[in-house]
Amino acid sequence: MERREFLMAAAAMAAAAPLGAAPAPAGIALPGAINRAGRQRMLSQRSAKAWLMSVLGVLPDRARSILDQTVTRFDQQLADLKTQLPSDEVRTLLAQLESEWSRYRPLLGDIRSDPKAVWDGNEAVLGVAHKLTVAYEKAFGSPSGHLVALAGRQRMLSQRMAKAYFFRQLNVNAGPAAEMLDQATKEFAKAQAELRGAATNSPQINTELGLVDQQWFFFQNALVLKEGVDPKRAAADVATTSERILEQMDLVVGLYEKLAAR
Repeated sequence: MERREFLMAAAAMAAAAPLGAAPAPAGIALPGAINRAGRQRMLSQRSAKAWLMSVLGVLPDRARSILDQTVTRFDQQLADLKTQLPSDEVRTLLAQLESEWSRYRPLLGDIRSDPKAVWDGNEAVLGVAHKLTVAYEKAFGSPSGHLVALAGRQRMLSQRMAKAYFFRQLNVNAGPAAEMLDQATKEFAKAQAELRGAATNSPQINTELGLVDQQWFFFQNALVLKEGVDPKRAAADVATTSERILEQMDLVVGLYEKLAAR
């Protein structure tokens, strides 16, 4: 996944040049800010997922790689977002996000951290990152910005479902985790239908959404607890399929960002 993410990051940098209504020639364009703020939502959940994988001993080498990559990218994107401050609301929320991240980030460096503190920390980061994404979407003021944000939220949900699955396996907040998994599954399916029906979709976007649907089928199967299946093997399936659907959905978000930047 690293190679494809590198190529996608390069494409995102090109797409982030100031175009159209973007008011910050020295920073990222507003569609790019919506994408990055939305990706912070995803990274809040992916970091918890990777930490849980390490705690549970699920693909430990891959878990460490994912966690290191996630923390680095979150830090980098905080810096990117500081170059695009279209409103006082955005400025305030970005400061809040940095504050919540500074409290949550240290927990990720130790598998002995309190799982309930990790639960609370990633939820706090997610809450502020979501408000920040909405604030950027409002500042952009275009329906195409909504599609960037909605597709970006699908990335977050892919990681939220896996995180909930692993919390349930760890038997920490198992009841709320089961409810979270069920709700996130419903939200993902509903948003996917909205994205497929978007009138502005290009043929390429529709093709890529079809590939997301294929990965969604496999991911749903992996998330179902089956009797007689080795728990570690099942957990490994959830880990790998959550990464695949994230990779495909991130590509879709990039396409919506380019569409919005025209």
